[in-house]
Amino acid sequence: MIQIIAGNKGSGKTKRLIDMTNQAAKEGLHDVVFLDDDNRYMFDVDHKVRFINAGDYHVHSPEMFLGFLSGMLSQNFDIGTVFIDAFKKLCKTDLNEAEWLFKAMEELSAKHEVDFVLSVSADAQALPEFMAKYLI
Repeated sequence: MIQIIAGNKGSGKTKRLIDMTNQAAKEGLHDVVFLDDDNRYMFDVDHKVRFINAGDYHVHSPEMFLGFLSGMLSQNFDIGTVFIDAFKKLCKTDLNEAEWLFKAMEELSAKHEVDFVLSVSADAQALPEFMAKYLI
């Protein structure tokens, strides 16, 4: 499953994402990962969460981002939820051209039984039509 928290800068997306991350860690049903583009929120997420600064891994395209996710999931079969902050910065693509990426992420989600929760800096009404079904 893919879920999107959308909103303009300063609308509380990251706070909501961190709260959801910490709740998932508290439930302890599976491993939880928090991806960000820097270390700014490292100490805001529960210590049981695997915090990854994806900026350290030179992800420069949506194809590289998908490979990064795939490698992470291949390394740890116990990951149940991946929370992704600053999605547009991390995947480095125009959302209007990202439908293929979301289809690939849906396939990863189904095959590996992992959920993706993304924060997207954009007004929900401005998102491409294919993304509407993911909004929470």
